[in-house]
Amino acid sequence: MLKKNSVFKISLMLSIVFVVVGVIFYEWLGEQASIFLDFAVTHFNWFYLLVGSIFVALCFYLMFSNAGKIRLGKDTEKPEYSTFSWITMLFAAGMGVGLVFWSVAEPVGHYTTPPYGEGSTSEAANVSLQYTFFHWGFHPWAIFGVVALGLAYFSYRKGLPTTISSIFYPVIGDKIHGGPGKTIDILAVFVTAVGVASTFGLSTLQISGGLNYQFGTPDTFATQFIIIGLATTLFIISSWAGINRGIKYLSHFNLLLLFLLMAIVIMVGPAKQIFEMLISSTGSYIGNIVPMSLRLEPFSDEASNWIGNWTVFYWAWWTTWAPFVGAFIARISRGRTIRQFVLGVLIIPSLVSFVWFSVIGSSALHLIHNLGQTALASNINADVESALFTFFGNMPLGFWLSVLAIILIFTFLITSADSATFVLGMLSKNGDLHPSPFVKVTWGVVTAGAATVFILAGGIDAVRTISIVIASPFTIILLFICYVLLKEVRKEMKPEQAEPDLQRPRNGHYQ
Repeated sequence: MLKKNSVFKISLMLSIVFVVVGVIFYEWLGEQASIFLDFAVTHFNWFYLLVGSIFVALCFYLMFSNAGKIRLGKDTEKPEYSTFSWITMLFAAGMGVGLVFWSVAEPVGHYTTPPYGEGSTSEAANVSLQYTFFHWGFHPWAIFGVVALGLAYFSYRKGLPTTISSIFYPVIGDKIHGGPGKTIDILAVFVTAVGVASTFGLSTLQISGGLNYQFGTPDTFATQFIIIGLATTLFIISSWAGINRGIKYLSHFNLLLLFLLMAIVIMVGPAKQIFEMLISSTGSYIGNIVPMSLRLEPFSDEASNWIGNWTVFYWAWWTTWAPFVGAFIARISRGRTIRQFVLGVLIIPSLVSFVWFSVIGSSALHLIHNLGQTALASNINADVESALFTFFGNMPLGFWLSVLAIILIFTFLITSADSATFVLGMLSKNGDLHPSPFVKVTWGVVTAGAATVFILAGGIDAVRTISIVIASPFTIILLFICYVLLKEVRKEMKPEQAEPDLQRPRNGHYQ
C-alpha cells in the first residue's frame, strides 16, 4: 500500500525532474518529442478521430436519455454557483487562452492552406471557419466533459474522493487506494501539470509578441521570463483568495472583457459579413460534423498530412488539458443534473467560441480576401504569436484593441493558472476540495518552471508537441472512463440493478 501523500510527492518529483531535464537538455527533448508525435499522428490518426467521436456521442446520449435527470450530488442538492458564474468559470480553466491565441491564426491558416480545394479562394474562406468551429466546438468540450462527469458523478453522487482513480472503483474496487489507483492519479497529476504549463507557455508567447508589436518591447526569452514571473506572483495571490473570490470574480471580468472586445470589432469591422459567416459556418459545421469527425484520406498524402497536423493534433492536444479542465469543471458543477451539465459544458461554450471566431476570424478574412491585403495573410502565417496584434494593427482603434487583448490574455492566464494550481492540489492530495496554500503555491512554481522549459525548447511547437507526447497514455484512461461512466449510469437508470455499496469502499474508510 502506497502512503497517503505518495501521489503528491511522486508527481511533484516527476514534474521537477521534467523541469530540470528540460532546462539542461531542451534541444534533445524537443527533437525526441517531435519524432514521437510524427509517429503517433501518422500511424494512429484513425484512433484519435474515433476516440474523439466516441466522447461526443457519449455526451449527447447522456443529455438526451433518462440519464440526463441524474443529479451530480444528492437528489435534493442545488447548484453551488449561479449559471452565469458557472459558465464564466468554465473558460477560466484554460480554453480562454487558446481562443485568443488562435482567433486569427487558425482561420487565416485554413484560408491559405485549406483541408481540401484551392487556397485563398471564396470556398477556402467559407471552409476556414467551418473547420475552426470543428476544432473548437463539441469535440474538445466533450473530452473535458467526460472527465468532469466521471469525477463529479463518482465524487458527489457516490461519495468517493475527488480523484481520477475514484472513477475506476467499479472496476478495481479498493485498489483505487493502492498501487493501481495511485498510478492512475500520479499520471493524471503529471499530465495536468504539463497541460497547465502548455497553457502558461502559449499565453506568455502571445503577450510577449503583443508587447513587441505594439510597444517595441524585445520579444526575447528575458521578456518572456519576466512575464512568467509576474503572472506567477499574481495567480498565486489569486489562488490564495480561493475559488469564491479570486477565480470567480476574475472569470466574470474575463468574459465581460471578451464580449467588449467583440462588440468593438463588430462596430468598426464588417458587421454584415460577421453575422453571415456566423450563421453560415454554424450551419456548415452542424451539417458536416459526422463527415469531418471521421474524415481520413488514405490515398492522398497531402490531405492526410493536413488532417494529422490539424484535427488529429488538436484531439491529442485537448487530451493534455482533459485532467486539468475536467477536474476544475467537476469542482464547480456539484448539484447540477447531467442534462444541465452537458448543455452548459458542451453547447454553450461551443456557441461562445463560434461567435468569437466569427467576429475576429471573419474580420481578418475580410481584410485579406475582400480588401486584397494578401500581405497580411503572409505576416500572420509567419508569426503566429503576434497574429492577433498584426490583425488589430490594420483595424480602426487598433492600438486600444491590442491593449484590451493584452489585458484579456493576461487575466485569462492568471485565472487558468489559478484554477490549475487548485486542481493540482486537489488531485495530488487525495481529492481535498480545499488544498492548502502551500500545496497550491508549490504547484504554481513548478508549472511556471515547466512553462519556461517549453519556451526554451523551441516556443509554440515545443509547447504543443512535448505536452501531447507526455499526455498520450491518458487517452487510454479516457476510454475506460467512458466505459465505467456509461456502465454505472445505465445501472442507475434501472434501480433494480444499482449497487448501493458503491457509496463507500468495502473496507469502510478512505485512505
